[in-house]
This record gives sequence, structure tokens and C-alpha cells, in this order.
Amino acid sequence: MPNPRLLLCALLPALIAFSATSAAAPEPTDESAKPLSVQQILDASPASDWRAPDPDNTLYMDLDAGRVVIELAPQFAPEHVANIRTLAKEGFWDGLSIYRSQDNFVVQFGDPTGDEATRKSLGGAKAHLPAEFERVDPALNFHALPDTDGWAPQVGFVDGFAAARDPATGTTWMAHCYGALGTGRDMAADSSNGAELYVVTGQSPRQLDRNITLVGRVIQGMPLLSVIRRGPEPMGMYDDPGQRTPIKAIRLASEVPAAERIQLELLRTDSATFDAVTEARRNRRDDWYKVPAGHIDLCNVPLPSRAPTVKP
Repeated sequence: MPNPRLLLCALLPALIAFSATSAAAPEPTDESAKPLSVQQILDASPASDWRAPDPDNTLYMDLDAGRVVIELAPQFAPEHVANIRTLAKEGFWDGLSIYRSQDNFVVQFGDPTGDEATRKSLGGAKAHLPAEFERVDPALNFHALPDTDGWAPQVGFVDGFAAARDPATGTTWMAHCYGALGTGRDMAADSSNGAELYVVTGQSPRQLDRNITLVGRVIQGMPLLSVIRRGPEPMGMYDDPGQRTPIKAIRLASEVPAAERIQLELLRTDSATFDAVTEARRNRRDDWYKVPAGHIDLCNVPLPSRAPTVKP
């Protein structure tokens, strides 16, 4: 009898094509003919459709409540990521805090005095960086979504990061989706150095795209940030320092002993499994949904993760 897992893997590309053309089709009456669920697709995925984050580009943000895992994006912001890696190695954020939590927007962390030079030395990191809002790089592995977007001519993913692109110019930029990590700046475009960081915790503020340097995304631990008590209006800055969330440490995963690292695999966003999962969410055909949308927003695309199937 053929292995059903292997058979399902082999059929994934055909299932994607079938789903894309069947949005208007009547609901199947035979249970065996129903489209696969997202979990069924993931269960059938080959190991090659998954990847482990690079420890040199992964941050561990340790709070009293637990650990937030962040993947950095040097392909979009190489100079900022280099500075962030240096700051993490030197323990810049250790003992600082999340000092802002604005409802339906962001949490922000770093030096609440706004003066890193006097609060904590930048050490070996650069004090001034260029704005890295967008990239023109043909080597970027842009994997486009089939749907239109109100914010860009084309949207999709680059190595797991939600991104947008203008095909006419070849310009690509990261999108402000839930969980995106950005660098705070002042009025000048080149006024960020990676010491002040924020994570999107509200509805995707895509109007910020191409106006702030994005440097990564949270890949595990978002609930630890999204439940942080909101600060007062209008900006969510805490008046009482006692309400801030202390940061024990922010370290590179590569600086943490292997036995203490979070073991995690991320679904490749250029894989057949990813396309199948995305299509299943575009056309939800389980019993609860009565009208499949036939569309998915960039920031609503699922980005599955799992524990490694083979332990290191």
C-alpha cells in the first residue's frame, strides 16, 4: 500500500492549482473529496520545506514572563542588523525596559531617556546609520502572492519576511505586519541606529512602510508582548517607570549555549507547502465558512512554525 504521507507531498502542487480554480465550485458532498485542511497540508510537508533560523541572526529577548524570539533581516537592512548584533553582544538592552505600549499599534523598548550616549554607551556599534527603508537587489528571493494589495503593486515574502515590491523599479521593502520589528527614528530619515526598537502589536500600520527601517520579525512569543498593559494616550508612554516591563537581556542565539536555545523550524515561504497553506486560507472551505473569500491580505498569511522533527 503506498505511503499516504509521500503521496500527499507529491500532490501538493496539483492541490494548489486545483484550489486556485475552485473558489466558485459547489461544496463537495463526499468527505474524501473535501480540500485538505491547513494542518493536513502541514502534516504532509517534506522536511525540505522547513528551515531553522540562523542563530547569528536570531535574538532572544528575555522578560520575566518568558522569552521572545526575533529573526533579523540583514537582506533588507544590513547596516542596522550589524549594529543590533553588536549591541546585543555588548548587552546594551540588558536592564532596560519596554517603556511604551500604545493600543492597537506598537510596544517600544530601549533607553526611555532618549539619550543612549549618556544612559548606556553604544560601545562598538555605529552612532549613525543610513536609512534602509527599501532595497533594489535582484538577488532577493521574492515570492509573490496572487492577490492585489492597496499599499503596493505587488506583495509576497522574502525568506519568511512579509514584503512588497514595485516591479517597474525592482524596489522591495518589508511590510509593517503584526510582529514586525522596526527601529525608532526622529524627523530625519537617517536618525535611527538600532538602539530604539519597536514591535507591531496592533492592526498592520502599512502607512509606515518605506518610512522606517524594518529589521526583522517576532517568530515566537508574541503573546508576551501583545498582553503588556497599555500606556496612557496619546502615545502609550508610561508616566510611572514602575509600569515599564523590565528586560532581563537581549542576546543573539549564537551567544547562548546550544542546550539553552529554542529549537524551532519555520515553513519556507518559497515552498509548495507554503503555497498550499496560503491557498487553503484564501478559500476556506471547512463547514463553518459559507462564502470563501478568494482573497488573503499579506499580513494575514499564516507563517507556521514547529519543533524540529529531528532533534539536533
